[in-house]
Amino acid sequence: MSLPFLPRIIGHRGAKASAPENTLASIRQAKTEGAGWVEFDVKLTADGEAVLIHDETLDRTTDGCGKVRERTLADIRALDAGGWFSPRFAGERVPTLAEALALMAELGLGFNLEIKPCPGREAETARVAVAAIARYWPASLPAPIVSSFQIEALRAARDAAPHVMRGYIVEKLSANWRTEAESLGCRSIHPSWRGLDEATARAIKTAGLALLVWTVNKPDVARRLLDWGADSLITDAPAALAGELATK
Repeated sequence: MSLPFLPRIIGHRGAKASAPENTLASIRQAKTEGAGWVEFDVKLTADGEAVLIHDETLDRTTDGCGKVRERTLADIRALDAGGWFSPRFAGERVPTLAEALALMAELGLGFNLEIKPCPGREAETARVAVAAIARYWPASLPAPIVSSFQIEALRAARDAAPHVMRGYIVEKLSANWRTEAESLGCRSIHPSWRGLDEATARAIKTAGLALLVWTVNKPDVARRLLDWGADSLITDAPAALAGELATK
């Protein structure tokens, strides 16, 4: 299946190569660079609020430190999430999921939300994420995909919001990938390009699943994956990839 609303290019954590990842600035940059969708990561704070951040700790992408799960939303909102990337992004904050959804709706961007739970919070994070989508995402815009590496998170998303499309993320597909995807009701497979071969890519498509591949930053790799049937390429640099593939 090729979901008709999927764009060729999806910005990874916004536009990670040119703006601080998982911020509103990065989402805006992805739109500027021509991405039709963005991919981003969601975790829960100590007080159960959904925020956009990739790591278990705050150290790499903010001027704070410590575990995300041990800090309240107020704690995290007080941090600078942009200065580490460039002085011109100083003052950028870790956005809430509600803020990110509102911005994407305003910009007309679709999205792939990765449930990136803190250990032990897989189901809780999934339930909060799909509840936010139900509350804040306009039905008139393209239906999103909720994805995860975590089986428990995908099960919880399926049970809480069976109508929200799910994607199964893997580094490299196991021999029983199709059974796993079907048991979770997934409509898309999201493998790393490094662990994907042509036979597997074509098998995914033959199985009726959409194929979203990460993280594709090289034009030659992108062309090869598109030839294999990939629906979308998740990339750090939407503008660079779009420019290289414009003639394909």
